[in-house]
This record gives sequence, structure tokens and C-alpha cells, in this order.
Amino acid sequence: MLKNILKSEVLSLGELVGYQDGQIASKTLVQNKSVSITLFAFEKDEEISAHSSDGDALVSVLDGKARITIADKVYDLSKDESIVMPAGVPHAVYAAERMKMLLVVVFPGE
Repeated sequence: MLKNILKSEVLSLGELVGYQDGQIASKTLVQNKSVSITLFAFEKDEEISAHSSDGDALVSVLDGKARITIADKVYDLSKDESIVMPAGVPHAVYAAERMKMLLVVVFPGE
């Protein structure tokens, strides 16, 4: 079930989460055993260090520039670009400049 978001209205996802000085801000839209959908706003040089997930994770950059590392390969993404971070593969997210992203993680069925 969606939360923290209006229904039956046109939305600008990037406007639903605000920048916070020196931090990473987030807003969870869905969190259950099948899927997680979260909006993030990163200040420049903030990062989520290398980790892995049980689900495939789609990152869509809504604003700014991100540097995504998957295994040992680095990808530079800009607004309106997306990438999938495969389940079980170490990945990290770094804000090359102020950046907002939508993260959708789909977990395997039981």
C-alpha cells in the first residue's frame, strides 16, 4: 500500500523530498516483503556505502548527478537516467552534486 503520497493527483516526485544540509533525506512510499519504493535527496558528496540487497534495485535520478558503483564498475548518471543494481551484487551511491533519486527494490518471491 502506498503511503506518504497523494493518490489520484499528478505528482512531481522530486518535490516530495527536500534537501537537508549535510545529510541524506528520504521518504518511504512503499515497504513490504515484495517491494520497497523510496525517494532520496542527497547533498553533494553524501553517499550510501557499498552493500548488497536481496532484490534487484532500480535507481532513477530525478535531479542532479549520481555516481553509482556496481561491483567494481562506476556509472555516472544525470537527471532522467536510470540503472538497475542487481540483487546480491555490492553497490554504492554517491552524490557528485546535489541529487534526488527514486529507488525501487523488487524482492524475490517466496
